[in-house]
Formats: sequence, C-alpha cells, structure tokens
Amino acid sequence: MPSAELIAAMGKFNEEMMNAGVMLAGEGLHPSSKGARIVFGGGGPKVIEPPFAEPDELVSGFWIIEVPSREAAIGWARRAPFGEGQTLEIRQVFEASDFPAEILPPEEAAKEQALRDAQQARTTPR
Repeated sequence: MPSAELIAAMGKFNEEMMNAGVMLAGEGLHPSSKGARIVFGGGGPKVIEPPFAEPDELVSGFWIIEVPSREAAIGWARRAPFGEGQTLEIRQVFEASDFPAEILPPEEAAKEQALRDAQQARTTPR
C-alpha cells in the first residue's frame, strides 16, 4: 500500500495533468496476489495463480495520457512523484491508423471506432 504522502503527491500530479488536458485515465492496481493470469495454449486457456514475478517487476498502476509526441510523454513522466529506484515505463497505445489496411481493413477500423465512440458516450458524465 502506498504511503499517504505518495497518494497526496500522486493526486497533485494527476490534477496537474488533468488541468493541462493530457490525462485520459489513471488508476492504481491491486497487488498481483489478488489477480490471476490466463495463459493460452494448445490445451486451451490455463489459469496461473500468483505469485507471478518479483514485486519490483510488476505494474502497480497506469496513466493514459494524450500528448503530441514521445518527448512530451517523457516530459510528463519525468515529473511523476516517484523516489529513488522506482521505474515508470512509457508505452504507446495502438490506434487503428497504426495498422496497414491488409491487417485492419478500413471497414473494420470504422466498426471498432464506432464501438469506442459508443463506449465513450456511455461513460461520459452528462
């Protein structure tokens, strides 16, 4: 469990990102000991119970931000309220435009976008 000081610092950082208009989502995650992994193979899906890895190798939360460049994402990540030895990994979310038409045909991309738009409409406060 994070300290009260870290929670307060994270709240301040989240507020800065929200005010800047870059934060789309961000959540902390419960420990992997409360989760499960599903491994897919020839015999069908197999449930793997924790523990999975060393605690310093596990994802404990995430932010989804929308910025114009990798450099801008790095700039925000460098401001995260983390201490010595903590790691923050930056990953880009795939968009339909990242896939060539032979992998994701335009009609399938449009169908996926319509589903995303419908989901957004259901979760956007009115």
